[in-house]
Amino acid sequence: MSVLINQKVASELTISCFGEVLWDCFDSGKRLGGAPLNMCVRINSLGIKADMISAVGHDALGKELLGEIAARGVSCDYIALNNDKPTSTVEVTLDSSGSASYEIVADTAWDNIALTDTLVKKVASDDVFVFGSLIGRSAPSLATLQQLLEVANFKVFDVNLRAPHYQLNTLIELMNKADFIKLNDDELYEIAKAMGCKYHSLEQNLAFIAEQTNTDYLCVTKGSHGALLTIKGVNYYNSGYLISVVDTVGAGDSFLGALIYQLCSNDNPQYSVDFACAVGAMVAESHGATPLLSHQQINEFMDPA
Repeated sequence: MSVLINQKVASELTISCFGEVLWDCFDSGKRLGGAPLNMCVRINSLGIKADMISAVGHDALGKELLGEIAARGVSCDYIALNNDKPTSTVEVTLDSSGSASYEIVADTAWDNIALTDTLVKKVASDDVFVFGSLIGRSAPSLATLQQLLEVANFKVFDVNLRAPHYQLNTLIELMNKADFIKLNDDELYEIAKAMGCKYHSLEQNLAFIAEQTNTDYLCVTKGSHGALLTIKGVNYYNSGYLISVVDTVGAGDSFLGALIYQLCSNDNPQYSVDFACAVGAMVAESHGATPLLSHQQINEFMDPA
């Protein structure tokens, strides 16, 4: 039995991740990127089948990106080729502490994901549907997302604010459609304040969002200080792991991928958030968004001998 999906064992589950696939461009070169893709790679690597729904340009960068995605064990069957829009790239700048800022090119292939009968059937048959907020910046992909949300089963919303690529009304609309909402602490306070929250504590703000959106499953990450998971009003805390940060790119994505995996695999929310925080920390002390991490490595990190 699991926290999220009671009818199946993890090996029988299927998950769809919807949104951006791209190249993160660093001074040292380009790496696979995009929050939903990072999650998709992590979920697959841990042992649940996850498929990516997106689009790339019909160009050299797109061909290379598809090859890299396939090499990481993720199917490209639901990643469309767009003849008119380019494959997405993002310029990533790291500060002295390893925290990242992003310059995201607009109107790329993933901004124009077309709705098809195949996608509708795919999402309707999957157990979990994961989507992020960045996809809401463009009307074509947002329209496709809204249609897929109508047929999706359990909907996980990864709030990932990248100014100026979001609007509050769209965020609230998507939160109201989600079964599970994940944010970081800055995002939580920004959105809750905009929605009229007058409280100060993390717990009060999270409870406010839960009540306003009628959502039973929420999680807020706190950087190096871990995370708070709340399920039907019960809070589960992890205070973080002591590491030396290399770069934070993709740490939150792998955190959520690992959390989804564990919540689908067992009935222990506390272990799930502990495991997810460990994975996020291990990514933050590595180069790139999707370093290879085995279950053995994660377990040893959580409980060193």
